[in-house]
Amino acid sequence: MKLILIRAAFDSDAKVWFVQSSDLAGVHAEGATLDELRDKLPGVVQDVIGDGAPGDVLIEIVAHTSARIGPREAA
Repeated sequence: MKLILIRAAFDSDAKVWFVQSSDLAGVHAEGATLDELRDKLPGVVQDVIGDGAPGDVLIEIVAHTSARIGPREAA
């Protein structure tokens, strides 16, 4: 079984999850939700691999998002 690690991140300006990096070159996708991105990835990976798939392929997604807060105003 081949493992493909995909790192996903959230673009807060565009409001989409996207493939930030991948063990497999050429994997690019985005989705409005992490679930939507996850559901697209098998087809994208299959398109990149083509007919040369090495048997079963496991796609592991590591997601990253963050939030920023500013200092509180004095009361």
